[in-house]
Amino acid sequence: MIRAVEHVAAGGWPAGEAADAVTLDYDARFRRRMVLHCDSGREVLLDLAKAVAMADGDGLRLEGGGWLSVRARPEPLVEIRAADAHALARLAWHLGNRHLATEIADGVLRIRPDHVIDAMLEGLGATLVRVERAFQPEGGAYGDHAGHHQHEHDGHGGRIHHHGADHHHGPGANDHHHR
Repeated sequence: MIRAVEHVAAGGWPAGEAADAVTLDYDARFRRRMVLHCDSGREVLLDLAKAVAMADGDGLRLEGGGWLSVRARPEPLVEIRAADAHALARLAWHLGNRHLATEIADGVLRIRPDHVIDAMLEGLGATLVRVERAFQPEGGAYGDHAGHHQHEHDGHGGRIHHHGADHHHGPGANDHHHR
């Protein structure tokens, strides 16, 4: 099986030389190793040194030469709108406080649907619109990909949780943030 061995961001690879494309949703665009099903039907093994956050327009260099173009598959999302920039910033804070993968666009935020979060946002005055489009959330503050930095050791399985002021104790307590 042909292997894709290097990821190159959009603009940094010869897009005109793409031999094929792979269309992936958000979760599948943050991987290190998996079988990719190309748009043509052929299979390629993604085999990178580490997991990377791939975006629409990025390229994957094939072992032995050639390129695959990465395309972002549209998926159901919730577009969050607010009365003004301050209200939108407040909503963004609440999403970030819950470690939710969030895409920040011009005047809107986008997240994956979650009825509990949707209700919270509406309670905070947000207007929610269901859309279907490619999802490209912000990367995390510690170099992780938004939504893929989870605290499964805390008993919440990476879902909503809060860190109070006394959550981390002593030297090295934040080391889990730097994986």
